[in-house]
Amino acid sequence: MIDQQKKNRLFILLIFGMAIIPFTIAWMLGGKAPFIEGKTNKGQLITPVVATERSDLVGLDVFSTDNIAELKGHWVTLNVVPQDDCNKICIDAIHKTKQLRLMMNKDLTRTRRAVIFLKDVQPEVANQWLLDDKVLLKVKPSAVLLNKIAGLRNGSIPDGLLLLMDPMGNLMMQYEPGFDPYKVKSDLMHLLRISQIG
Repeated sequence: MIDQQKKNRLFILLIFGMAIIPFTIAWMLGGKAPFIEGKTNKGQLITPVVATERSDLVGLDVFSTDNIAELKGHWVTLNVVPQDDCNKICIDAIHKTKQLRLMMNKDLTRTRRAVIFLKDVQPEVANQWLLDDKVLLKVKPSAVLLNKIAGLRNGSIPDGLLLLMDPMGNLMMQYEPGFDPYKVKSDLMHLLRISQIG
């Protein structure tokens, strides 16, 4: 008899726990418990967004000129090369966006990659830096876009900066040098889920 009462009590406690524990967890998550970070994006939002025109980006080499239309209507990770050489930080950032695009799986077709050279760089020189990346688009900005990008950073643009451009051509997020491609992927996947375009 006593064993049956203990079993009944344990059964009631188990049912109570199954009901109250999920409710408590949901309440804590919904109430933004102190250990949960409030913001969802990993990069820095550009507010207001920097609008670009189709003519603001020009291909640096023949391949990029022939395929520049690929940028329109896609989410674009845009590596910024501010100097007339691409150092290790710059090359690492470009390699990370290559890895990032491969991590996109089924959403790979909704994204594109490009490198924007802010200084005059000869196509042959740029291609030497990026020999293993045959399909990477290399672009130059118009003077107007160059000023807009410089304005984002108060004229001091670091090597390894990454910009995210939406399918409408708006620069809407930026990532500091040394960015984590997994965090960029997290932002990009979130944007792709809620986006009706691109």
